[in-house]
Amino acid sequence: MSNITIDAIIGEPEVLEDGMTRADLALAAGVETDPAWLRLKESATKLQALQVKDGSVPDEGDHTEASALVDAIVESIEALAPRFPHERAYLAASVADFRRWQAEGFGIPDFLDSLVEFQPQQHRIDGIRHLVVFPMYTQNGSPDRHVEALIVETIWPEFIAALEAGEYSNKLFVSLRLVDFTPGYDTNSAVLFPETVAMREIPPFTWGAIFQDREAARYRRVVRAASEITKLELPDDAASLLEDQELAERTFVMWDIIHDRTHMRGDLPFDPFMIKQRMPYFLYSLEELRCDLTAFRESVKIERTLRSRSTTVPTDGSAAAPLSDVEQQLLEHAKLVQYAVIFDRIFRFAITGSRVRNYDGLGGQLLFAWLHQKHVLEWTDVSLSFDWDAVADAVVELGDAIDELYWKSIDRPKTAHWLAAYELVRSVLTPNPASVWAEGLPREVLAGPPKGYTDLVMDDEFPLSMFYEALDKKMKPVIESTVGITANTPDA
Repeated sequence: MSNITIDAIIGEPEVLEDGMTRADLALAAGVETDPAWLRLKESATKLQALQVKDGSVPDEGDHTEASALVDAIVESIEALAPRFPHERAYLAASVADFRRWQAEGFGIPDFLDSLVEFQPQQHRIDGIRHLVVFPMYTQNGSPDRHVEALIVETIWPEFIAALEAGEYSNKLFVSLRLVDFTPGYDTNSAVLFPETVAMREIPPFTWGAIFQDREAARYRRVVRAASEITKLELPDDAASLLEDQELAERTFVMWDIIHDRTHMRGDLPFDPFMIKQRMPYFLYSLEELRCDLTAFRESVKIERTLRSRSTTVPTDGSAAAPLSDVEQQLLEHAKLVQYAVIFDRIFRFAITGSRVRNYDGLGGQLLFAWLHQKHVLEWTDVSLSFDWDAVADAVVELGDAIDELYWKSIDRPKTAHWLAAYELVRSVLTPNPASVWAEGLPREVLAGPPKGYTDLVMDDEFPLSMFYEALDKKMKPVIESTVGITANTPDA
């Protein structure tokens, strides 16, 4: 990316898109206190208690109660529909799906028809709200496909619209803020994905949503605590993320929009994420880290390009052309994305979750150790410090190493790629002393099917370092306190 092209959106037009107006957006303001919403939320929560894992209500003795609860849900959706005019087709289809499920005796629910009508990516307008009701599981939340209901609000600032309209097009990406929700989202879940919905067949997916308010609030609480524990003196701009929730939300939108599009871009070994394929968990670690480091690298490019433009004096001696308001916002957030990637990865990812094949945790460990071994991160005199002038190039170097692994793997058998990936990780992190992989896989395994390779990966193939063992003990209560956090959580 050698040039940054930003087409600013001038002014705030009254008519936004598809005939929608700002008055239409205002219809959903305060909807979280509407009696119809409160009834919908309560009814869905009560219905969850009657459902089993697949979403059905198998006990015929519960059908009368389930039917009454579905009546309440349908009546509430119909009452709320006028406040969401852009969702007219979806909410009508939702009512039809609920009525069919009710009429057919509460078997495994099928909400394909309403899912097809739900298209939030078509309305990426800052502040627009959506009513969302589906039987679904929630990633990193509830594994059961129970009826969940949410009110969400789109986060789509002007500089993100300009970024997406240029070199970072991602038509499927939706950034959201949680307003209110049923218990399945009172969890660690920070995504809304169509594949989690109960349906009879899998349609082409046209959107994926991330709750940046939850990510930002979680980040602010964790990094604030970790900075105090490690005695890290944050640069002023990095500290601003901890003080300003909306600034942090916008920063995470920029990070995620670049991360999300990266999964299918680059010199990839055909399908980098190996969807529905079983493979060693450190492969997932490298893929997720690759996408985050791409977001970091692109943010460095954007920052350096815009900063150079704002300071370069033309050859005719005239003053440097000032950046537009949108470019100034982009410059500010590009730098903040870099802090967010580093601190979220090393402070939260590394010690969140169990030690059973924790691929995000491994990615955080890898980034920390890489920066430490490059001497741009130091843990000395029981305090943490960074050489901020050298950090960006060191992080980009790790991203380049993963990119080179991918490029070479296009010409390698799958298991050879796995072995090369392992060597990259172990060149930075120390494996478990009992690791068969570290010792060298037996010849019969090397000559056998991929399953043999995967079976010998330990649940905790790369254990926490002494630094992280100590940090984990001090940070565990803080990380546990972020379950269900949103922008509206007190002291978020």
